[in-house]
This record gives sequence, structure tokens and C-alpha cells, in this order.
Amino acid sequence: MSDATPEPGATDFDAMTRDIAEVPAVEVIVTVAVNLMSAAAVKLGLTEEGDRHKDLDEARKLVHALGGLLDASATEISSFHAAPLRDGLKSLQLAFREASAVADEPGQGPGEKYTGPVFG
Repeated sequence: MSDATPEPGATDFDAMTRDIAEVPAVEVIVTVAVNLMSAAAVKLGLTEEGDRHKDLDEARKLVHALGGLLDASATEISSFHAAPLRDGLKSLQLAFREASAVADEPGQGPGEKYTGPVFG
């Protein structure tokens, strides 16, 4: 005889699936974008702890992924959501340029494959 209540500490995947099913796609996309932006800011040393977590190789990957996500979802999310995300991406791209000891060629920085060259 099985009990429908999960054990303490067990993951209730059915409840998680129901919760995810109720979330509109645009909210999922925006949440992922904000998480990428936050992680990139940490890796760029833009938090209170500054250089403690700074890792430009990791930051490059995160900013590039953010650029790809925003490019791929541009027609799926409204400009109400897209505009601030694009502004955040550009800010991260500029911060990356400033933090890099060796500057990327215009158009070769993280995410610039999707946004075009970013100038300060």
C-alpha cells in the first residue's frame, strides 16, 4: 500500500511538473535570462565581493549564452521583456571589454555574434 505523501526530504516531481506547467513560457525565458545575467555579473567581479569570484572565461560563456538566448527568443517575448534584457546584455558586454586585459576584436566579444559589435 503506497502513501501519496512523499517522504520528508523526497522530491515531489508531480508537484514540480504541475508548477512548471502553470508558468508561461515568457516567464521561464526571462527567469533563465536573469539567472544568466546574475551569474555573469558575479564572474565579471561586479558584485560586492568584487574580484573574489572573478573568472573571465566563465563570464564569456555566460554572456555568450545570454546573447544566444535573447537572439533566439526575440520574436517570442515582447519588447516589454526584451528591452531591459538587451540593455543588461549590453552592460555585461561592456563590462567584459573593460575587465579584459586583451581586447577582443569588434564583433568577437561574448555574445557579439548575436548582437553585433558593442562599443563603449
